[in-house]
Amino acid sequence: MTPRRPRLRELDLLRFLAAIAVVLYHFTGFGGAGPWPERARDVFPALGAVTRYGYLGVDLFFVISGFVILMSAWGRSPGEFGVSRLVRLMPAYWASVLLGAVVYAVFRQGHGVPGLVVPNLTMLQGGLGIQNVDAVYWTLWVEMHFYVLATVLAAVGITYRSCLVFMTAWMFGGVFADEAGSKFLQIMLVPTWSAYFIAGMALYMIHRFGPTLLLWGYVAASYLLALHWGGWRADHAFKGSAHLPVAVAVTGIFLVMILVATGRLSRLRWRGLTVLGALTYPLYLVHSQLALPLLDALYPGMNRWAALAAAIAASLALAYAVHRLIEKPGAKWMRAQLLASLEPLRAAKPRRAGRAPAAAEEVPAPRAPEAEPELATR
Repeated sequence: MTPRRPRLRELDLLRFLAAIAVVLYHFTGFGGAGPWPERARDVFPALGAVTRYGYLGVDLFFVISGFVILMSAWGRSPGEFGVSRLVRLMPAYWASVLLGAVVYAVFRQGHGVPGLVVPNLTMLQGGLGIQNVDAVYWTLWVEMHFYVLATVLAAVGITYRSCLVFMTAWMFGGVFADEAGSKFLQIMLVPTWSAYFIAGMALYMIHRFGPTLLLWGYVAASYLLALHWGGWRADHAFKGSAHLPVAVAVTGIFLVMILVATGRLSRLRWRGLTVLGALTYPLYLVHSQLALPLLDALYPGMNRWAALAAAIAASLALAYAVHRLIEKPGAKWMRAQLLASLEPLRAAKPRRAGRAPAAAEEVPAPRAPEAEPELATR
């Protein structure tokens, strides 16, 4: 039996920091209607000047996702990869949707109305034009595009060569889709976000096989595309964001992930980072819905800083409860059931007669250190 390789705990830390950035964005830097009686950035004007860029935590999530999803998919069949994604995403997500329903039913806040809850439970509402119960779910729909493409890659067979072809086709396909104004290709290839996933994939290959000029070229091209789309979002999706802070943040994201890929952060081996990494996904899912009734009850009767601390602490506590009581047992049960469902497929799969050995360059290398797949982040 192959011994279990060490976990990439540096990714756990980065995921948690990305989630905290998003939490602080919603609680202190958001410019629209939120959990406070007034705009969050008006409640915390000095802090909000910085945390208004916390939405870029999502960008870090997507680079990590490209890195970890390729690591997770390597050597797995499409079915095994799909099972790994479902058991990772769905239990905590279902808990979040039901939390939204409870918040609406009890406090009449949020978007957990009965007509939205059932379609949201499928995680397909983004493609059906149905409103999200929680606004943060939009990132899961972006991730879903990557998972579908990664499943196709797994079906073809994940090798060094196929990954290069895949990344090239996705990168240029996204650019061409935007140039041509093809709505279909823009939906399928998500060119506004694909650079982050491609960068993560290239960085994982650097981590696994070692750096080459070609792989660094993918990282560099993805970085330039990320800068372009980061500036576009600053002008359109997150109006009022200055281009320079966005460029600095995007540059920092790429630099820290380069440190991960080249092993420069491998000394981060504190076991507590695993716990922080496990909290990331449920924290991302529950924080904004929990804050609606909580901050409404605490503020302005409580000092704003105390109310903020209480909201963050309560979000972390609920995230831990979701992880321990729902996510872990739910994932264990789902994995067993779904893997059992794949058994008839394995039994019915015909064996190829006289199959020649794979070419040397196509033989998968030994599996790299494992990390729990994520959003995004996940």
